[in-house]
Amino acid sequence: MRKGAKAVIVGSVFTVMVGGAGYGTFNIVSALNEDSGPPAVKTGPPSKDEIAETSEKFFAAWEKGQAQAAGDLTDNAAPATTLISDYKATAHITGVKITPGTATGATVPFSVKATVSFQGRSKPLAYTSSLRIVRGTTTGRALVDWKPSVVHPGLRAVGDALVTGEAGSPPIEAVDRDGKVLTKEKYPSLGPVLDTLRARYGDKAGGKPGIELMVRHADTNVADTSLVTLAEGTPGKLETTLSASAQAAAEEAVLKFSESSVVAVQPSTGEVLAVANHRKDQFNAAFEGTLAPGSTMKIVTAAMLIDNGVTSMNGPAPCTQTAVWKSQTFSNLKGMAPNENATLANDFLRSCNTGFIKLIDGTEAKPLTDESLTTEAQERFGLGRDDWKTGITSFDGSVPASAGPDRAANAIGQGQVQMSPLNMASVTATAITGEFRQPYLVSPDLDKRELATAKGLPASTSAQLKQMMQMTATQGTAARAMAGLSGDIGAKTGSAEVDGQAKSNSWFTGFRGDIAAAAMTQEGGHGGDAAGPIVAAVLRTGD
Repeated sequence: MRKGAKAVIVGSVFTVMVGGAGYGTFNIVSALNEDSGPPAVKTGPPSKDEIAETSEKFFAAWEKGQAQAAGDLTDNAAPATTLISDYKATAHITGVKITPGTATGATVPFSVKATVSFQGRSKPLAYTSSLRIVRGTTTGRALVDWKPSVVHPGLRAVGDALVTGEAGSPPIEAVDRDGKVLTKEKYPSLGPVLDTLRARYGDKAGGKPGIELMVRHADTNVADTSLVTLAEGTPGKLETTLSASAQAAAEEAVLKFSESSVVAVQPSTGEVLAVANHRKDQFNAAFEGTLAPGSTMKIVTAAMLIDNGVTSMNGPAPCTQTAVWKSQTFSNLKGMAPNENATLANDFLRSCNTGFIKLIDGTEAKPLTDESLTTEAQERFGLGRDDWKTGITSFDGSVPASAGPDRAANAIGQGQVQMSPLNMASVTATAITGEFRQPYLVSPDLDKRELATAKGLPASTSAQLKQMMQMTATQGTAARAMAGLSGDIGAKTGSAEVDGQAKSNSWFTGFRGDIAAAAMTQEGGHGGDAAGPIVAAVLRTGD
């Protein structure tokens, strides 16, 4: 019994020791884990496997209509979940099949095939888009970089939505000045313009709305974009001022230069003959662009100098190597020889900056002020007063009164001056006729719009401007672009420097008979290099 008891005691002690040892070991391991902290968050670009896995999971959840699961795979779950949920609930898109393409880095292109069904009507839907996989900054997870365009490329801004239902506006059959039908298919860059015309004038044109899948834009100034028509509405006929031949030439011309826009107007009426854009963003820069116009602005500046009695086309305007205004030095294009005996006409046709800047103060007898250019632009050319009513959204130009170096920069189309091709086409029309006729695309009689007015130019000023533009087109900087054009022609080139751009923006405006046109190509270089051929192509339609 004593031995047995002893054995039990020993055994008990051993057990306690082992248990104690185990407890001690547990505490040591736990302490080591606590010292090492939580698992490290992954950093760096997602791996190829992570890109494939995340995109596949996202596509699978989207196909199944699992909006929350798909949203949780993005870096902005709330708006992603809402938009993917509305894909089925509001846009009525079902039977979704997504086929990924070959990834380029972290970007995965994909195609979507689905069906739009509403009130017993169905139509197929097919389009392509892309997404990018990024590393979550807090979680370290590979996630979809959320943008509305992931769901559909037509969703360009936060708040844009896909909606299927009765269209907000009846369809229109837009026709040109001769009754020829204008469609997005034949004139692709007219797409946004026709959408806006439909939104504004569909009811007035007498049509009835149909059933459509559309992009309803958050910006209420932007017309709905129709994607699929389930039931045709009844189109109303809408007459425009456009010319089918001029529009076709404009469409073809802008395709030769990326980020290009052009507008043509009829100087005798103000009617818009053509509007075309070739841009990645689908923005109607032809009407709404807000960029420095470079030396095309010298048309307005020359008018200011003549109207204020500072000089005339044959008056002195010395073209020096450089000119200093308010401690800022201005120079001419590289290679331009100075000419101390130059006239204003000579400076205009060669596009000498310094000749204009040296006159920006006026003379002792005829002084100019910070407001002189602004007054000329507003009162003579109808610019910068925010009162143009073209029939669609447009920019009226901006020529603010500027002090310091910007006053001189404004005079040569830099500084704070902003224009669109529409504005510069109108400037040319006003210059050669002496009359400001506000450009318009739809007759004001349709909606009782009141067009803007301005007093225009004295006959002498107009005659001098027209002659200087004629000289520029035949023997100046515009001669190469205008070569081969016959009849009454004139032009002005412009190159606008932009901070951060390797090449300047190319501007060109010209006329031939009763057509005035202006074009702009971002990073197109000199005015005659890109914008010039575009304008010349449109002017050729005047035959």
